[in-house]
Amino acid sequence: MPELPEVETTRRGIEPHVVGRTVRRLILRREDLRWPFPAQLQQLAGQRVASVDRRAKYLLLHVGPGAALLHLGMSGSLRIVDAALPPRLHDHVDIVLDDGRALRFNDPRRFGALLWQVAGEVHPLLQALGPEPLGPDFSGDHLFALSRGKRSTVKVFLMDQAVVVGVGNIYAAESLFRAGIDPRREAGKVSLARYQRLADAVRDILAHAITRGGTTLRDFLNPEGEPGYFEQELQVYGREGLPCRVCGTPLRHTTLGQRATVWCARCQR
Repeated sequence: MPELPEVETTRRGIEPHVVGRTVRRLILRREDLRWPFPAQLQQLAGQRVASVDRRAKYLLLHVGPGAALLHLGMSGSLRIVDAALPPRLHDHVDIVLDDGRALRFNDPRRFGALLWQVAGEVHPLLQALGPEPLGPDFSGDHLFALSRGKRSTVKVFLMDQAVVVGVGNIYAAESLFRAGIDPRREAGKVSLARYQRLADAVRDILAHAITRGGTTLRDFLNPEGEPGYFEQELQVYGREGLPCRVCGTPLRHTTLGQRATVWCARCQR
């Protein structure tokens, strides 16, 4: 599933091609993806795109009456194409622009979404989300305060979207390794100092992954059709049984919160 760096890479890729352009029409080649397409989406037609923002793993294309809310799901991708280009299999949506191009949404597994947020309101899917990890409201103090009394593992806690958004399995594993924290440790027993190191690790790793175009896992390609390159720098994720790049100890593997988890028993305590 595309995580925050992949979604931010997509946002940056499409932004210069759609902001300031007027939507000529919306083409829906089916009735739904994960959820039915709301009728309000047709309000896009004739509207100028004011901005393309990201909230967690959602993209928002803002126009006068509101915003198209997009989620890439497990395998979705957005590309800028010639609007006359025949659609491929799983090209379910075209947002046709006034310059003859289209923002095309491809989603083989159909776990993505295209919804509508009314101007001046916050969509229900966004209302309970925590702070952005690269924003001013995210810190070690924030993690420490929310973790008190929590008996879940620190990895599951870090992946809770009400705690902080956009830290999925890949980047949680990598951040905990960078901070030297065992992912199995009880969240409520991690110290403030260690949470401060963890918050720094989350910010640094996500920011670096964005500069590297994200991580290529299965289906992810950026809007230019190119893979992300952060996968080449992964320290623990997907490397179970291989030697730790720091100390050489074979990396261990377990399942936490129904997600595969890899860590170094020597480097992470």
